[in-house]
Amino acid sequence: MNVQLNPAPQTAGVQSPPSPRTLADTGINIVMLRDLLLKTVFRTNLDLVSALSRVMALQVPLVQELVDLARGQRLIEATGTLHANAGNEMGYQLTDAGKSRALDALSQSEYYGACPVPLAHYAEQVKRQSIRNIKLSREQLLSGMGHLILPPDLISNLGPAVTAGRSILFYGPPGNGKSSISHGIRAAIGDKVYVPRAIEYSGQVISVYDPIVHAAAESAVDDPTALRRTSNRYDNRYVFCERPSVITGGELSLDMLDLAYNPTARTYQAPLQLKATGGIFIIDDLGRQAEPPQKIVNRWIVPLEESRDILALQSGEKFTVPFDTLVIFSTNFHPNEIFDGAALRRIFFKIKIDGPDQANFLKIFAMVARKKKMPLDEKTLMHLLKVRFPTINNNYANYQPTFLIDQMIAMCEFEGIPTQMTPDLIDRAWGNMFVRQEDIAH
Repeated sequence: MNVQLNPAPQTAGVQSPPSPRTLADTGINIVMLRDLLLKTVFRTNLDLVSALSRVMALQVPLVQELVDLARGQRLIEATGTLHANAGNEMGYQLTDAGKSRALDALSQSEYYGACPVPLAHYAEQVKRQSIRNIKLSREQLLSGMGHLILPPDLISNLGPAVTAGRSILFYGPPGNGKSSISHGIRAAIGDKVYVPRAIEYSGQVISVYDPIVHAAAESAVDDPTALRRTSNRYDNRYVFCERPSVITGGELSLDMLDLAYNPTARTYQAPLQLKATGGIFIIDDLGRQAEPPQKIVNRWIVPLEESRDILALQSGEKFTVPFDTLVIFSTNFHPNEIFDGAALRRIFFKIKIDGPDQANFLKIFAMVARKKKMPLDEKTLMHLLKVRFPTINNNYANYQPTFLIDQMIAMCEFEGIPTQMTPDLIDRAWGNMFVRQEDIAH
């Protein structure tokens, strides 16, 4: 969303990146800036400074200065046409020399559009909006968990882990809400950060902002008709976003944590953990990936201990980027089965997520039934508790109420009867929840 002349939005403890007032303030080499302008004009056919300002994410005076520089080098010329519907702006176009230079620049990198942020500048912004600056109260954390019914001691363990902004391992039997709790943490944090559209290192551009990962709140745009075009808005090379939340599961591979190079465009895409900076990176179903869990955790050793990550360009040159992410590992395996002691020591908080006791199971069951408009039946509930659960040693799990009620609703719909629960229906639903060993052919 474009916002005209708004002051920089502020969240608690998050300082906005200052908008560059000169070309030198951008931190980008002047030749790279000029070539970015030429490539953008060539690829977009835009001819107005105000339009180029929006696409390049720079204030109008800075783009005008770049246009004047390119005109002085005979790479751009005025069209001689004033656009009445755009505040009588002058139009511009590339000269033959400008087109030649744009093509040469595109052969080196297809990147055009938003001006990147130098890595060093971005590192400073990361400090200003660090996930470790977050302070959550018990009430905020409970609010983020929404309708989840959790034991009080779990919140007591979870609160310090989230506030510390360090790594967390959730472990325990499947179906007890480890993923839901991870999402609840993200909801509880709730504030916003500034995500760069792209960053620059050693002349290479790395795209960071990803609409799939980042939920944009707003961006600032110059009003070309305003008398003052340099108000105290934030640097538009950033997008004001919800704190990012990256969720991966069994599909995670180690190459997803490296820079992705596009050989055709000759540009880079930031890895998942860099996109998650200032937010949460959830590795769900740890132990289901192609790589062993030990190897995955080993990849995180330097980031988790030193708050920095090491990436490599195509040339082999390695460089350091900030690592400011709350990493949550979630597994159904016992930690001692998939990690050695050294790996476990590097995960700061280890929290077991057990199934509910009988009282909380009944609360969850009643809540799900109410949500799905399933009338409760005391006889059926007693049958479930006294007959069915003893066959599995009374192992209650958070997923079971939803599973059983959905099964009974499907049966009622098929039979053409009103939605209801009966001992017979609960027995049929129970039979779909497990596969007996004797049912498996040998």
